[in-house]
Amino acid sequence: MVVARDRSKNKVAKVTCMGRIMRPQLDKVIGRYLSDKNILCTDIWRAYKTYASNEGITHYRIKSDGVSPTIKGIYHIQNVNSYHSRYKKWLDRFNGVASKYMDIYLALYRFLDARGCETTKHNIRDMLIMLVNMRKKRHMIP
Repeated sequence: MVVARDRSKNKVAKVTCMGRIMRPQLDKVIGRYLSDKNILCTDIWRAYKTYASNEGITHYRIKSDGVSPTIKGIYHIQNVNSYHSRYKKWLDRFNGVASKYMDIYLALYRFLDARGCETTKHNIRDMLIMLVNMRKKRHMIP
């Protein structure tokens, strides 16, 4: 899963592949959102470094070992790490999920996270409409 977030709290989250992510997959998910004017902050996975280098984007690699969680006092990946943590915790309630449905789980989580997980009638209606639209687009929901 690739998650990207900017300082305006705009977010991209997409299931990309099983296993190691590669540069073409990164480009497909976040390429249209980045330019050489952006600064990309990531963990130390090699694909991010290669991607940034090839695209001419300033890149800071941040180790998540807790020793140096920020660079220059302002660049960090804590928002993305927090999102991953909340998503994994939320997924635990399902006692295992099929990887072929991971996009659906992520879409549902993104919906709930964006609304603060409020279970109002309006949010439930919006969620059902979103799921029906996903079914029409992907034919993934039985």
